[in-house]
Amino acid sequence: MNTQNKSDSKSEVPNEGVLPEIIRENYRGSEKLTGKKALITGGDSGIGQAVAVHFAREGADVAIVYKESDDDAGETRKLVEKEGRSCILIKGDLGKKDFRTECSAQIEKEWGKLDILVNNAGIHTSKDALEEISDEQILETFNTNIISMISLTRDLLPMINEGGRIICTTSVTAYRGSDHLIDYAATKGAILSFMRSLSTNLAEKKILVNGVAPGPIWTPLVKETFDDLSTFGKDTALKRAGQPSEVAPAYVFLASEDSSFITGEVIHINGGDFVGG
Repeated sequence: MNTQNKSDSKSEVPNEGVLPEIIRENYRGSEKLTGKKALITGGDSGIGQAVAVHFAREGADVAIVYKESDDDAGETRKLVEKEGRSCILIKGDLGKKDFRTECSAQIEKEWGKLDILVNNAGIHTSKDALEEISDEQILETFNTNIISMISLTRDLLPMINEGGRIICTTSVTAYRGSDHLIDYAATKGAILSFMRSLSTNLAEKKILVNGVAPGPIWTPLVKETFDDLSTFGKDTALKRAGQPSEVAPAYVFLASEDSSFITGEVIHINGGDFVGG
């Protein structure tokens, strides 16, 4: 899926003719991540793609893990390279142990270290009732969203040194639930607990672990999941959905020295949906 740097408007849910805004034209990098190496799961589109491009504009080289879309991944690499940075593409299913091992081996071979890990890959399937959610869906959602996250982080941890950053994408649904994304919301709650537990565990090693909890953000996953987007984001205080370009700067902050005294915390980017924690 192609993307663009400038959306026509942030006031309405984008329609068929309007693409997600990945980075603002007036976003100025300030070398916050110069020389850093960052791995982003789910980095081929949406929030992950926006994070990759923002990191590149701040001076980082990027590796993205993606499952299927070569076109989206290629577009991400094009955007990263346009910023003058390198982009490694790693294709496969994070739910499979062999592929996770392959990811770690490739990062070790290419870089020998990892400064920033962004655990962003995730899936969701909308169902109106619990009875409609199959065991197969539950297993796939948990395996993709949280089980693979824990395993991949464990495998990559030996390459992350003091001062490293781990950033996990959770969700507003971890705090307020979702009546149509029950299993997905459960995984996002698990991610929140994992992130907070890991932050305490790694504090002595001076590796910081934080999270970002987006609300309704306009991404390809949303478009592919819901049939009717006419009201998407309209229940927020700002009465609209957010753009990937409005989320990614939070990841830059958490990946940079600006967040050097923050760990175990979550940044909420949800258009004014007040939640605790």
